[in-house]
Order: sequence, then C-alpha cells, then structure tokens
Amino acid sequence: MGGHDEADGPRHDRPETDALTRPYWEAAAEGRLLIRRCGACGRAHHYPREFCPHCWSEQVGWEEASGRAVLYTWSTVHRNDLPPFTARVPYLAAVVDLAEGPRMMTELVDCPEDTVRAGMPLEVTFRDGIPVFSSTGR
Repeated sequence: MGGHDEADGPRHDRPETDALTRPYWEAAAEGRLLIRRCGACGRAHHYPREFCPHCWSEQVGWEEASGRAVLYTWSTVHRNDLPPFTARVPYLAAVVDLAEGPRMMTELVDCPEDTVRAGMPLEVTFRDGIPVFSSTGR
C-alpha cells in the first residue's frame, strides 16, 4: 500500500503505510472504512491517531464505520500535477461528516457537479483501496 507505480512515479493519493495505519489500509482494501474511537470519552475521530484528539487518552481502538456521511463542503479541482490526480481532473475534492461524527477529506465520485449540494447524503465506496464517496440517491 502506498509506494510507487513505476509507470507514473510516486503516488500522492495516500500516505505511506505504517504500523498504526496498516489496519486502516488493509480494511479499505477489503471495502471497509475504519475509524478510531476513544474508550475514555467515547468520541470517534479520523484520521488515525494513537491518542484521542478530544481528551488525549491513549485508550483508542478501531471500529468499522457505517459508511454513511453528509457533504460538508467541496471544490472542483481543475489542475493537479501529481500522479495519479493528473489523469482525473477535473474532480471533486470534498470534506464529509461521517455518521459517527468525524470529518473526513475525500473525493466525490459518480456525482455530476451540478447535482452536488451541502448536506447531501453520501455513502462510501472504494477505488483502488481508497475510500471515496458517492451520492446515495436519497
């Protein structure tokens, strides 16, 4: 995971996997979205950290997220010179509010730009082991 695509050079659409993030990327490769939840305060967070960003407890563990979200904000990207984004422009970069509470940076797929609106319901899908979101059609 992470690493390089020899034809295009280094990929910039995911960080290098380490011991902490390995479960996240392995689950994503299986089509499951994981988040971290604090055992002390009960709040969920994303991106993966070894401590709770709300109460600083180290009593955090993985849980599978529902995959449901609503769109918080988005922007159409017309230029990105980093692989593999160059081949995807224009694309919709987005921030979503997961049903479990955390906000997550992502990409919207299969959503025509003229139908996108704040608050629209979304669901996770996976492209090459990377979580992206699409409209639920509700």
